Amino acid sequence: MADIVIGIASSHTPQLSSGVDMWPDHALRDQRYALLGKDARYHTYEETLAGADPGIAAELEPDVWERKYQRVQASVGTLSDALAAAGADLALVIGDDQRELFVDDGIPAFACFTGTELVDMAPDAEAFAKLPRGIQAAYWAVHGEQQGIHQVAKELSAHIAERLALADFDLTVFTRQPAGRTLGHAFTFPRYRLGLPASTPIVPVFVNTYYPPNVPSAARCYDLGRALRRAVESWESDARVAVIASGGLTHFVIDETLDRRVLDSIAAKDAAALAGIPRDKLRSGNSEILNWVTAAGTLEGLTPTIVDYVPGYRTPAGTGTGMAFARWE
Repeated sequence: MADIVIGIASSHTPQLSSGVDMWPDHALRDQRYALLGKDARYHTYEETLAGADPGIAAELEPDVWERKYQRVQASVGTLSDALAAAGADLALVIGDDQRELFVDDGIPAFACFTGTELVDMAPDAEAFAKLPRGIQAAYWAVHGEQQGIHQVAKELSAHIAERLALADFDLTVFTRQPAGRTLGHAFTFPRYRLGLPASTPIVPVFVNTYYPPNVPSAARCYDLGRALRRAVESWESDARVAVIASGGLTHFVIDETLDRRVLDSIAAKDAAALAGIPRDKLRSGNSEILNWVTAAGTLEGLTPTIVDYVPGYRTPAGTGTGMAFARWE
């Protein structure tokens, strides 16, 4: 039977891969949109700033930013080294699609791809030029200069789809990539940033975290993780499987209390605490915590280690990304 040999979870924010010199550009974007606050309500940037802790200003000094940036680079290196040492034959990647493959013609709550390959496509020069400078600077972490072909372990994908259906999970199964659409950054980040070899096939599992109304609860995602583990372990193969989740933690308003609750619950293997995270807290960028919750369910049999947590504040309003890194072995 197949064996899950390692688990990896990492934030994939552009803030992690663009360099400190681009953090002010990310900060400018925070001021343009409605922000999900710690009270689970949306606010303007000005409202968020008015209620922020004045002590956050100390987090915005250039030397603080540089130290934090070096910490997150070290954490990525730690995860990359662990992934390489595990020698996995394939990787089950848990992530959310942000209108990259799925748009208004259908956004599934859960989906599996059972074709042979998926392609990620960088935008053309005209489209790239319209992107914010900070996003441009981080694009190397999610897209290659040319289209990238990601081989899919379709036999395991098909087996997982069948087992999830038998476990009463309603999911979308597709075998063909929609024309003109790209594999999303949650699924390409493991290759371009975590060092997953291009020769290692992936099994992408798509979780709709962002787009209501069919966003699953934390409890449903944890149960999905458990079902994924059972499916992998029932596959008649001697394959060594890595499980990788990317995204999160809280953004665009950092909620350290929620982030630490998630990480402490993962470290303690507290399934009830993870399943009990309220829906209203898991919206906007915070919703990518669901990828971590799913991974925690899949990796129940392994021992978790929280590698680091770095609250990457980038404005006095407390916006930024709670950057987190974990492994299971």
